[in-house]
Amino acid sequence: MRATTQDSVAEPVRGGLLDPAMVFRSLPAALRKLDPRTLWRNPVMFIVEVGAVWSTILAVGKPSWFGWLVVFWLWLTVLFANLAEAVAEGRGKAQADTLRKAKADTIARRLRDWSPGAPGVEEQVPASLLQQGDIVVVEAGQIIPGDGDVVEGIASVDESAITGESAPVIRESGGDRSAVTGGTIVLSDRIVVKITQKPGQSFVDRMIALVEGANRQKTPNEIALNILLAALSLIFVFAVATLQPLAIYSKADNPGVPDTVALGGDGVAGIVLVALLVCLIPTTIGALLSAIGIAGMDRLVQRNVLAMSGRAVEAAGDVNTLLLDKTGTITLGSRQAAEFIPVGGVTPEELADTAQLASLADETPEGRSVVVYAKETYGIRAREPGELTDASWVAFSATTRMSGVDIDGRRLRKGAANAVAEWVRSHGGIVPTALGRIVDGISAAGGTPLVVGRVSADADGQKAEVLGVIHLKDVVKRGMRDRFAAMRRMGIRTVMITGDNPLTAKAIADEAGVDDFLAEATPEDKLMLIKREQAGGRLVAMTGDGTNDAPALAQADVGVAMNTGTTAAKEAGNMVDLDSDPTKLIEIVEIGKQLLITRGALTTFSIANDIAKYFAIIPAMFVALFPGLDLLNVMRLHSPQSAILSAVIFNALVIAALIPLALRGVRYTPASASKLLSRNLYRYGLGGIITPFIGIKLIDLLIQLLPGMS
Repeated sequence: MRATTQDSVAEPVRGGLLDPAMVFRSLPAALRKLDPRTLWRNPVMFIVEVGAVWSTILAVGKPSWFGWLVVFWLWLTVLFANLAEAVAEGRGKAQADTLRKAKADTIARRLRDWSPGAPGVEEQVPASLLQQGDIVVVEAGQIIPGDGDVVEGIASVDESAITGESAPVIRESGGDRSAVTGGTIVLSDRIVVKITQKPGQSFVDRMIALVEGANRQKTPNEIALNILLAALSLIFVFAVATLQPLAIYSKADNPGVPDTVALGGDGVAGIVLVALLVCLIPTTIGALLSAIGIAGMDRLVQRNVLAMSGRAVEAAGDVNTLLLDKTGTITLGSRQAAEFIPVGGVTPEELADTAQLASLADETPEGRSVVVYAKETYGIRAREPGELTDASWVAFSATTRMSGVDIDGRRLRKGAANAVAEWVRSHGGIVPTALGRIVDGISAAGGTPLVVGRVSADADGQKAEVLGVIHLKDVVKRGMRDRFAAMRRMGIRTVMITGDNPLTAKAIADEAGVDDFLAEATPEDKLMLIKREQAGGRLVAMTGDGTNDAPALAQADVGVAMNTGTTAAKEAGNMVDLDSDPTKLIEIVEIGKQLLITRGALTTFSIANDIAKYFAIIPAMFVALFPGLDLLNVMRLHSPQSAILSAVIFNALVIAALIPLALRGVRYTPASASKLLSRNLYRYGLGGIITPFIGIKLIDLLIQLLPGMS
């Protein structure tokens, strides 16, 4: 029976940061978060909500324009804080809804008594009943019913439901590309899969839970900052609680002083004290802290990286050492023609033309690169094998270690240096002495030399000769040197891991600009290197995809497993790259640093903008008792009521204004820690002081237009 799904898989939602539709959908969640049983996890906003409830009771007891306006904006402060978290979670829920479409009530074809070579007995069961260790068979057009490893066969698999990439991938038994994911579709052939998941714990299940934020655990830094904010809030609660007794005592000593907003028995003294408390405690960062953490994980999801915990994202921001595989990460992974070196008086153009002809039927990346290099460097038109009707193509073989073509009475060959040299000698040719030096020089530099030879007939008979050498090199990806320089400015040490010999490794490392390299690396070498770095107090990040990478991925502080890798690698790492792009590790580190910088910047802004609130509220409360405090009214606010209300309104509006920044993150540019600190103190510290003075004064001017406030 073919397993089918009724829902088509769509791309994850990529809306704007404050898309009106997303905000509207998040409002019910924001209102539900007003439940004290939910809000108590955020101590700062819980205090604000308690103050809003108390102020509401006081306002009901003795209504006034001033009292109700303060109550309204206190509730908006809590609602804006909840909205920031709800919008951040809403973006994850939208992506989770897309992932759910990849799940269907699939019928699995389970095999009993299966073993290699024995077909077993097939039975049909719901995929939800599959147990760890079960064996299932999946054929073309069917959905893979659960996460597992291919134990027999090879197939093309459509993983677009998980990765968003339309190009199919190959999965086969053995090796490092045997892992398959439930919900993906087999496009061709037949495979037998051993289920590795436990019921309800498939890869898609975990993705849904993580992107929804349901399993988001607060990171150590976030917990520490929450404790600090709670302690500061508690201190201000006690400080504000003592003000009313002091005010009453001061009024008793000054019976001629008229009632003020804060000191009189007019029913709003308690509301003013709540307003003062809300403006004193760090409400801005308290409101946005959770949204910052959720948005950090969301930015990873948008880049098709699944973080198994917020701790991993935060650790990425503190990484000191990056371990990067050479092949596919730093280099393109296939050797490319980089130079034609002629010998014996042969012109470069003649060598290029011959090398291209000898490579036309070579469909390997190396062969295609020779054709392209000859065309781009020497302007030689790339001919097609079909155009040369009189050509006889010679395919590469492990015996001859050469390939080429016989055309127009010429025999053209390219291949290993020794093989081509011996071929030229066997046809009566002489090999130039310079050839050995050229070949050895290329090898010493980490490249691969291919020698081009030719046998032709002229009036004097047959002529065999060596025309030159093709220099193949593992090409460093464009822009890698600049990226590593940026890592260096961030204080991150980069180490290239390769199985190449030390000479080749050094040549690539020098060209790429990495700080160090580990040549002829074994899994044990990787593990020992990570432990040495960690023993020196450094945090290490690395990527891997094979079972032999699992120990190192588990040991690393940030272990990014490739989705195309084995189940063991994905279980060992704390992140999974759905695109299986090893270079994404650099982006992950940048996202982690952006998360830390955003949290620090908004904390700085939150504390700094409290200064303006002090200048607004404290003079307004006590100027009647202590006229000298009027010197602190630097903003020259209209009245005590206007000053207090302006500060409360600004306190609420600044939270709403900063939601996009919390979700998007502070722009990160590679720089040293001291330079980043100085820049953020200047921008968010000084800006956090100046902005509220301007904002509160503008709100004060508008409040003067309200009835009863003139």
